[in-house]
Amino acid sequence: MGRLTFVGLGLWDERDVSLRGLDAIREADAVFVEWYTAFLGGTTLERMSAFYGRPVRALTREETEKGDLVLAAAQGGNAAFLTAGDSMTATTHAELRARAQALGIATEVVHGASIVTAAPGLLGIHNYKFGRATTIVFPEGSYFPTSPYDVVKANRERGLHTLCFLDLRAGGSLHENRPGTEAKSNAPPGAPPGRYMTASEGAALLLRMERERGEGVLSPETLACGIARAGSSAPKVVAGPLAKLAEVDFGPPLHILVVPGSLHFSEEEALKALAEWP
Repeated sequence: MGRLTFVGLGLWDERDVSLRGLDAIREADAVFVEWYTAFLGGTTLERMSAFYGRPVRALTREETEKGDLVLAAAQGGNAAFLTAGDSMTATTHAELRARAQALGIATEVVHGASIVTAAPGLLGIHNYKFGRATTIVFPEGSYFPTSPYDVVKANRERGLHTLCFLDLRAGGSLHENRPGTEAKSNAPPGAPPGRYMTASEGAALLLRMERERGEGVLSPETLACGIARAGSSAPKVVAGPLAKLAEVDFGPPLHILVVPGSLHFSEEEALKALAEWP
């Protein structure tokens, strides 16, 4: 019987993997990484391969979604499938695991640190007060989805915080911007080339949604928080009015945006102490 182990790598570099995850990688005959929805900003595939002692092959989105390469390797031996963060949180690969199980392949999950818990930890706000998460995407011509506005609205009505993932366009043709939306790649060394939405862009897009929807959910003075390079030794953590955040240079990706709901006094004190305020 073959084996497929899903390993969450954590948030920043090759050293963030757990010892159990490292064992699973070093015992694998084939090691794959999904690098198009997130990546480790503090390392490269070459450094990962050297540290893990196994060559790491980065899969395209199409290769990941088809799953044939991973499943074939697992059927014939022992394969490891790596993702940034936690492979079963935010970016979920439960479908691939279910397909492996159906083929009689034994599976295991080795969890890693996730931005879902790291973001509230860096801000000092309570993780159990987060409502539904959302993703802010790049506008493309007349296409400008405002569904994140609805999510923020519903959460704020209940006093809950909103975690806003930010769009990225990484890799080849499947991820290229359509005509009229081209932008210079802001990918750091080691990341797939492409465009990664910044926290400031996300803040500006939320304000644009308010202008278009006009329901009074947000304003230039609405408190928001931006985080860049979570998991590194020096993440950038900024809190302040949306209009101010839209002007902040957060530096290289990856970034994430949080729109707080009602803050407990302990959250207010922690946020004042832990975040920069523009």
